[in-house]
Amino acid sequence: MIFRPRRLPRGASATRGSVTAETAAVLPALMIVLAAGLWAIQSVAVQLECVDAARAAARAAARGEPLEKVRAVAITATSPDAQVDIIRDPETTKVQIAVQVRPAWGSAFPPVRVSASAFADTEP
Repeated sequence: MIFRPRRLPRGASATRGSVTAETAAVLPALMIVLAAGLWAIQSVAVQLECVDAARAAARAAARGEPLEKVRAVAITATSPDAQVDIIRDPETTKVQIAVQVRPAWGSAFPPVRVSASAFADTEP
């Protein structure tokens, strides 16, 4: 018996199916990159919330609002576990807000600390 290699039909190649195998091998890496990108976008969104909340809280504190009310406004604008520090001097008012951000899809990952601060001139 003589062994003859099987001939492929015209237009078919010997690498048929290799694209599927390569995609299957790369797919987990693509998912990790996508998840990291989504986490980065979430962190940037929380950073922007902190900036807006710090500005609003600094303006309110500079106007002479009670500090507990200012703290409540800042926490309402960000998240319930936000750390809000308010320093009111006769000349300036400083508000600093810090939030720990964890990805929504993985609570086992370490949190990223996002913070923002704002200054305003204290009104007499």
